[in-house]
Amino acid sequence: MSKKKKNPVLHNTPNEHTPWSETHGNVCDNLPNTILGDDIALVTENMEAILRSPSYRLAQDDHALLERTEMRGVRMLLELGKPELAFQEDNIESTVIVFGGTQIIERNASERRLSEARRNQTIDAENPRLIREVQRNERLVELSHFYDDARQFARLVSIDNQCDEKRSYVVVTGGGPGIMEAANRGAFDVGCKSIGLNIKLPGEQQPNPFITPELCFQFKYFALRKFHFILRSIGAVLFPGGFGTLDEMFQTLTLRQTHRMQPIPIILFGRDYWSKVIDFDFLADSGVISHEHLDLFQYADTPESAWEKILQFNQNLADSSSPTNSHA
Repeated sequence: MSKKKKNPVLHNTPNEHTPWSETHGNVCDNLPNTILGDDIALVTENMEAILRSPSYRLAQDDHALLERTEMRGVRMLLELGKPELAFQEDNIESTVIVFGGTQIIERNASERRLSEARRNQTIDAENPRLIREVQRNERLVELSHFYDDARQFARLVSIDNQCDEKRSYVVVTGGGPGIMEAANRGAFDVGCKSIGLNIKLPGEQQPNPFITPELCFQFKYFALRKFHFILRSIGAVLFPGGFGTLDEMFQTLTLRQTHRMQPIPIILFGRDYWSKVIDFDFLADSGVISHEHLDLFQYADTPESAWEKILQFNQNLADSSSPTNSHA
């Protein structure tokens, strides 16, 4: 707190040039001994400082403000609204989600990775880590056909549903490499649009080059990204993948189980892979899920089968909600 000092009150009549401190008895120590408002250079400098001050920027242009912790809610609203406006402008009525592993790539590229791993192993043949890396890449070569399957599936989905002004069954992925790239690429192959919902992660990927530019978004918050995956979805296909794919799969299953989202077909692509990763029957037999919950998903092993299951599910849903059936 500033200390006060007692100045004797002057009896002479002050004029416009009399310093403030000479006309007041109780003043702060740091009051100037001149009238600053008459200093043209100082006033000009202050005006320039006003115009430069972050406080004078429009709030929408103040990036430092938007990055503050207190503005998290504003940032989340922006991530909610920005993609929504773009989807409306592009007349996107419904989407099909494609999830899958980032490491499942084209066979030629996968074989090159395997060759590199084998060359590295020759340098230190007994190194357990290098041996394991060769084994992993051998398995990824075996899984590489899923890249082709995802690409073909996206072609089938896209080509029949973007001829009209309104677009339905638009492929949406996480925008990254691997299976996501394959799905965006399939839509790209046939001149159709697809969506990429990318997210900022440490050391992670740029978006793949096959996404429709005006439908590629970068997210900060996983929750808002997940919201946009689900909002318009009328189908989800899960190709083999790791933690990220499992996360999306269980989230979608849980939302369906709890009736917190619209009914959609959930397709696990590659029965052999998924039956080894998760024993759903064991979960039901153990009583931790109901046997009815096993009906929340289906298996498919070909792009054609996956697409047919999605079409059939939505046709049955439309039939059951028709006015005739509702009246009955």
